[in-house]
Amino acid sequence: MKVIPLGVNSAFAIGTYEKDGSYKPRWQSNFLIEFKSKGKVREDVFRFVIDFGGDIRHSLAYKGLKLSDIDAWYCSHPHSDHIGGIEGIALSTIFNPFWNKAKTDWLTNKDKKIDPVVDRLFDGYKIPRECKPSLWGQKTVLDELWSAAAPGLKTLQGVQEVGLDTYFDVNVMKSNINYAFNDGKKKWVVDTIISTHVLAGTTLMPSYGLRFRSSDGKNILFPTDTLWMMPPNMLGFYKRADIIYQDCETGPKSGVHSHINEIRISDPEIKKKCYLYHYDEEPVVDEGEFRGILRIDDVHEY
Repeated sequence: MKVIPLGVNSAFAIGTYEKDGSYKPRWQSNFLIEFKSKGKVREDVFRFVIDFGGDIRHSLAYKGLKLSDIDAWYCSHPHSDHIGGIEGIALSTIFNPFWNKAKTDWLTNKDKKIDPVVDRLFDGYKIPRECKPSLWGQKTVLDELWSAAAPGLKTLQGVQEVGLDTYFDVNVMKSNINYAFNDGKKKWVVDTIISTHVLAGTTLMPSYGLRFRSSDGKNILFPTDTLWMMPPNMLGFYKRADIIYQDCETGPKSGVHSHINEIRISDPEIKKKCYLYHYDEEPVVDEGEFRGILRIDDVHEY
């Protein structure tokens, strides 16, 4: 399994132009996971993206990839820097008759010509699951995702019933259920971890992190956006993990992210497992204090 940060910065971080005219990007914090297994797009790799902010097409392009190169998308919670790319993803794949071989075969008529996707939908056909990218997430998150995306996606000419499943092979995840991904000779079991992202008055917004556990005993934790150790039972997941990709706020404390000052006074053994990301300015830490500061050119293989 490869972990590739597509962006490491906070939601409102802005890229800068250097004096030599070069551009230093600060893309939103999303991850690309690659498994050595058959994907929907290619035979030799399955690409799974954790969250997809509004600049996702640019951060993928930096890696030499397009939206249509991704097999599966996961949404942890419905904030713009995690769902802002949904319309581009949906529209760039549904109208692409060559998105994958299964889709091309499905659209090829008896005269060996490619029918337009909308014509098929207008005639009442549903796009088969294998012809669409997968979309993963908890039901409440996917419901809110559709509410946010519907104004841009619910209108397809001549098609009356449109939903997320028009565009995606939707996989509704449930707590305490394991999902398996093959990775060469390994297998990774994945489940969702509920963290607390926002506490505002009587409103609580969870963020559903992911835990990847391999058949050879590796435990990789993505809490996603979270208040530090909220809820308290997060401590057990942090202690059992080998590697933690931890959001780390470095500006004024917002109350909706783990802040570097909170993380720094925590258990030293937990800190040494953490790669810090989701910062505005890169955090300044002592040597060896953390596992590392995540940067967009990093690639971690497990």
